[in-house]
Amino acid sequence: MIEINNLVKTFGTTRAVDGISFKVAKGEILGFLGPNGAGKTTTMKTITGFYDPNEGQILVGGLDTVKDSLKTRRQIGYLPETVPLYDDMKVYEYLKFVAEVRDLETDKILPRLREVIEKCGLQKVIGKNMDELSKGFRQRVGLAQAIMHDPDILILDEPTTGLDPNQIVEIRELIKKIGEEKTVLFSTHILAEAEATCDRVIIINKGKIVAEGEPKELMAKMAGGQDINLQVKGPSVLITEVLKNINGVKSLDSQATAEENLNIYNLQVEAGRDIREAVGLALMNHSWPILEFKTREMNLEDIFRELTK
Repeated sequence: MIEINNLVKTFGTTRAVDGISFKVAKGEILGFLGPNGAGKTTTMKTITGFYDPNEGQILVGGLDTVKDSLKTRRQIGYLPETVPLYDDMKVYEYLKFVAEVRDLETDKILPRLREVIEKCGLQKVIGKNMDELSKGFRQRVGLAQAIMHDPDILILDEPTTGLDPNQIVEIRELIKKIGEEKTVLFSTHILAEAEATCDRVIIINKGKIVAEGEPKELMAKMAGGQDINLQVKGPSVLITEVLKNINGVKSLDSQATAEENLNIYNLQVEAGRDIREAVGLALMNHSWPILEFKTREMNLEDIFRELTK
């Protein structure tokens, strides 16, 4: 549905998007991750036609977003980070206005309004003024306007920003429900949300793609990047020296416990390395009792921090 080839977008001397390429398949939910200023919003605005690319090409449904701007925009529903609502309008009035702007046929407006209101869970607030709505319901109205014309593609920029944990879960479930019927590209800073919602994720940093794949696939690529937590009985200075000399140990911290000669050691391991066996053998060769041995595999948040340093 979306194909991006060598996209470059500059603002003066700043290269906000630096030659990225990726595809979003029909029916896929793609998470777009990156720190502030990475180029996420610029990429999304360029896909929607808000910006023209300086270089490269964007195809939406096989059509060029520059040469066929109006046709490609009709295929897209867009929810920007700041929801574009008119606070002096009631929810129903606003959604009817959106339907008219989107050029829905007059006899289809009322049935579509009912469908969208139910899908987005707006029944309780349909008669309220926009300025009376909570942040969560404002996001729901924003999603409702984005899907009003029944587009094939949804572009959602930070759809859960500023929501409380309960609202985040509600919007996440709503995105998954909508994603059953549409292609969805959404950006987020909440990495657990990407893991729970997305079929695939792209991590972007300084305008370039630094990782791409299914969340589980990315974690598998970084396999062995893990923390090892140990409780070992024995001389702390010698144990620390032995552990530090094991290939693959990036850093090591130790902490004393209330029990004499019993210390806690936390090892950070290089990505792609599995040193569990080496650690166990090194300690057993010195007959130092291991009272606790725990590992924590890298999650998407760890991978994100590693790739966007």
